[in-house]
Amino acid sequence: MPRFSIIVPSHGVAGRLSLALDSVLAQSFGDFELIPVHDAPDRAEAEVVRERAERDSRVAPAHSPPSDGLAGARNTGMRAATGAYLLFLDGDDVLVPGALAALDARLADTGGVDVLYTEHERVPWWEGETTNPAAPLLAKAPDGAFAPDRAPHLTGVRLPAWSAVYRRTFLTERRLAFPDGHFTDVGFGALVAARAERVAVLRSVVVRHLVRRQGNRLNLPGEHHADLLDQAGLALADAAVRRLPVERRGPLFEQLFAAVLKTATHPRRLTRQGRRAFFRRASGLYRRHRPAGFRPPGGRLGVQHRLLASGSYAAFRALRAANRTAAGVLGRLPRPHGLRTRLRYRLGLRRPLDPGLVVYCAYWGRGYACNPAAIHARARELAPHLRSVFLVEPDQAHTVPEDVDHAVIGSRRYWDVLARAKYLVNNANFAEDVVKRPGSVHVQTQHGTPLKTMGVDQSTYPVVAAASGSFAKLLGRVDRWDYNLSANRHSTQMWERAFPGSYENLEYGYPRNDVYCTATADDVARVRRELGVPQGKTAVLYAPTHRDYATGFDTGGLDLEAFCEAAGEDVVVLLRAHYFYDRGGARSTGRIIDVTAHRSSEDVCLAADALVTDYSSIMFDYANLDRPIVVYADDWDVYRETRGVYFDLMTAPPGPVVRTPDELARVFHDGSYAGPASAAARAAFRERFCEFDDGRAAERVVRRVLLGEPPEALPPVIPLAERVPAPAAATFVRS
Repeated sequence: MPRFSIIVPSHGVAGRLSLALDSVLAQSFGDFELIPVHDAPDRAEAEVVRERAERDSRVAPAHSPPSDGLAGARNTGMRAATGAYLLFLDGDDVLVPGALAALDARLADTGGVDVLYTEHERVPWWEGETTNPAAPLLAKAPDGAFAPDRAPHLTGVRLPAWSAVYRRTFLTERRLAFPDGHFTDVGFGALVAARAERVAVLRSVVVRHLVRRQGNRLNLPGEHHADLLDQAGLALADAAVRRLPVERRGPLFEQLFAAVLKTATHPRRLTRQGRRAFFRRASGLYRRHRPAGFRPPGGRLGVQHRLLASGSYAAFRALRAANRTAAGVLGRLPRPHGLRTRLRYRLGLRRPLDPGLVVYCAYWGRGYACNPAAIHARARELAPHLRSVFLVEPDQAHTVPEDVDHAVIGSRRYWDVLARAKYLVNNANFAEDVVKRPGSVHVQTQHGTPLKTMGVDQSTYPVVAAASGSFAKLLGRVDRWDYNLSANRHSTQMWERAFPGSYENLEYGYPRNDVYCTATADDVARVRRELGVPQGKTAVLYAPTHRDYATGFDTGGLDLEAFCEAAGEDVVVLLRAHYFYDRGGARSTGRIIDVTAHRSSEDVCLAADALVTDYSSIMFDYANLDRPIVVYADDWDVYRETRGVYFDLMTAPPGPVVRTPDELARVFHDGSYAGPASAAARAAFRERFCEFDDGRAAERVVRRVLLGEPPEALPPVIPLAERVPAPAAATFVRS
């Protein structure tokens, strides 16, 4: 029997779950079992759990449906546990180093207890002081093991479930479980404290609670706040049945109603109608369970107690009105340039949303491209009743197809459509001044799978952070997102880390990649003709990424003409620089065809028989074609240190890794770029990163977001083994 069972509910925390699990597996004290509880084998969390379970036999996953909530997940973990003591760890929190060793030592010192209460830290997600809210409570407790009557202030109400360790047989013998509903820690903590006979405290931090940027879900507005009254009623009724002495019922009552009154007076948690119902129900609980001789606290809180006891909602509402300035207010008015435009936009925001209007934008207005263009094209087929407007910069307006309606960024029409559109779709972000209106739907499509760090994860890399602008403003833009697209579970996890917000991840694949499964041999031949690829030649796409520590475009010492000569007489290079360096011109010379300015990276990929890249996200998209990929990593160590990466590409590449021009030419000259080893590496890479790109991503987005169809009605993802990528033009060794 292990000393500890650590139970980790993991629904909806894929981005941080690895930190939680690894903090347990890295403990110096190893006598434990780790029980992650997830809801389905196809969720991103399940993949994180599976990786740990495969490499460590102490990981024993359990399953609980999302409908059972946090309480159900914890109860499932309790039933599966075999350890002497139970710990509960939320999926986005961590155990501090040495935590289990400290717990084991304290339990040994106290001779074993029913409950061991511990300290915990609340760590701000970004900046601010770390706090230890349990320390004042535990400081007043006796030093050794003691009966709960000696510390009546330890009611269990003010400590979360993960700020204590529980003897498993104590919980099972007394049939203690987490009560259903929200605020389950309140009810569970009170029930445990009422039944414990021997407790102790550990005055050191065990759990580091990583505060979410979007805050605690329980603090959001909604009807779920009524569950707090359910938990309070459960705790108070249990105390009455068990006839707890008044010395213990008084602190329990006071702590419960401190939480109740905090919700009742909060400016945003309850609606006007909900606040009245909440108050009246709380008033009934108050009068029914108030202990004999209970004296309300002083100050404003004491006044609220007396109003609750009298049931006077009118007086309570008048008292609350004194703090009405703290209530939520409308967002700042937008500041588009020009007084007339500003007034026009403000007027547009007062008009009703246009339910049939969809606004698209890609790459900050660079034209009709990427995921927004693919969604737009599919919406014209599946939702022809919707009107669409693409936003473009003035110098790119001529690139928009003639049959696509567009508006120039900054124009009057631009602000008009942004003010009234029901749906806004972008692969980057809309301007700072764009207001997220209630009822509007913002879709962030992204434009690549992240190898390099993104969003707030860039903050620890000075070179990148200096060029990134305000992270606070970035997160203000993230707050407008309702949906965020993901092409694989890796991306889902990284987006949650890099862009913390309350949006819903749509694991549908990237719409722009649909063409890799739908294009025909004729399509490939047509694109090659348009790009000027000579017939019968092997087209190698060279697509390096941007270096944050460098200025201007540079091939990194790679002479492309020399590469062509050394690789073979049939090789030509399609040069596609990062879009930062697209100046509309061309660098084509000899066997080098410059396709940087070509509007569609998908067309360029279709035309290429093989890809050479460094750390560009194009490798993840190109892998859908199941064609050879070579990684030219001449400065990987520098790039990794200055830009930051999410995984070591050198240990899991999509094909051969070369570091010099000679090595690059050699793998093409001898054919190993497309040999069996290359195919094996590509297959593993595709399995991990081409998970959802099956040719129907755009359809899923349109049906779910624009047509409002339920998730279960959408086309399921076609398994990777059943997909047929677009055919390549040249012949080479393939898997």
